[in-house]
Amino acid sequence: MRTLTVALPGREYDILIQRGLLSQTGDRIRAVLPRAQKLAVVTDSTVKTLYADAVLGSLAAAGFDCRLFPVPAGEESKNPYQLTALWEGFLDFGLTRTDGVVALGGGVVGDLAGFAAATVLRGVAFVQIPTTLLAQVDSSVGGKVAVDLDAGKNLAGAFHQPRLVLMDPDVLDTLSLPVFMDGMAEVLKYGCIRDREFFDFLAARPHREALTADIEHILYTCCDIKRQVVTEDELDTGARMVLNFGHTLGHAYELAGQYIQWTHGQAVAAGMCAAAKLGVALGITPADVPGRIEDACACLGLPTSIPCTPEEYAAAIGRDKKGAGADITVILLDEIGRAVPYQMPKAGLLQQLEALL
Repeated sequence: MRTLTVALPGREYDILIQRGLLSQTGDRIRAVLPRAQKLAVVTDSTVKTLYADAVLGSLAAAGFDCRLFPVPAGEESKNPYQLTALWEGFLDFGLTRTDGVVALGGGVVGDLAGFAAATVLRGVAFVQIPTTLLAQVDSSVGGKVAVDLDAGKNLAGAFHQPRLVLMDPDVLDTLSLPVFMDGMAEVLKYGCIRDREFFDFLAARPHREALTADIEHILYTCCDIKRQVVTEDELDTGARMVLNFGHTLGHAYELAGQYIQWTHGQAVAAGMCAAAKLGVALGITPADVPGRIEDACACLGLPTSIPCTPEEYAAAIGRDKKGAGADITVILLDEIGRAVPYQMPKAGLLQQLEALL
C-alpha cells in the first residue's frame, strides 16, 4: 500500500494506491465515514458492467445501504440536466447529511458526482474511486468538481475535497490503448512542471508495457506532485495554476473539435507543445524544450498539434478561468521541470498564437 495525505486543515484525506484495492472498498470507506448509513454510488454505463458489482458487494459487507446511479458514458453526461437528476435521485434514496456519495469511474463521473455531493443538502461527503489513468493522476485529487455549460467546459463548479481517494492500478488493465495514453498526457505534464527526472523517466518508457510495469511509481509521483501543489494553493489563485500547463490552449482544441473529435488528453498534449513554442517566442522557454515535449507526446501516440481557428482560440481564452479582465495568466516553462505563471493581455496572446501556430 502506498499512501499520500493531502494535508488541508480540517479537510485532510488520504490517497491509497494498491493493486486489488477495489475489494477493500467497504472497509476503507467505513473507516472514514463511520456514521454513514447510505451511499449513493455514481458510475457510468461502461464502468457499471466492469466494477459496480464488486464495489457494491464490498460496501454491503461493510454495512452500507447503497443505490447505484449509472449515467451514460462520455463527456455529454457532465451537464446540468444530469446533475439535477442526481440531486432528485439522491433525495428519493433518502440521503442525509451524514451519508455520502461514491464516484466510481473516470473524470466525468468524478466531476459530476463530486459537484452533486458538494451541492445536495448544502454538501455531503464523497469518495473518489477513479478507474482511468487520467482520473487517477489528476481529476480525482484536489477537490475541483464541475459540470459543463453550453458556453464551455467546467464553467459551473465548486471546490469540494473528497474524504478518501482509492486507486487500484488493476482497473487500468481494462482500458483501451487510446484511453490509457490519453491519461499519459497529464502524466507528462507533471514531469514538465515539477520534476525533470520524472519527465526523463517517462521519455525512456514510450510503450504501455514499460509504463504499466512501473504504474504504482507513476501514480504515486503524479499524486504527490498534485498533493503538494493543492496544499500550497487549494483554491487555484496562485501556485496551483501551474497544473494548467497545456490547458489554456488545450481547451481551445477541445472546442475546435466540438468536444467530440479530440479527447482531453489529446488536447492537453497539443496544448503543452504549443505552450512550449509560445514560451520560446516570449524568451522564457529554452529552444530545445518544444522538441523534447513533442517527441515524448509523439512516442505515446498523442498529437503534437491540432488545427484551431483564431475565433476558436479567442472563444476559449475569453472563457478561461485564469483570466482577469483583459489579462490572462498562461503557464510556461523556464525549463523542463519548472513551470512559471506568465500574465499577459489576452489580445497579445492571440497575436502571438496567430504568428506561431
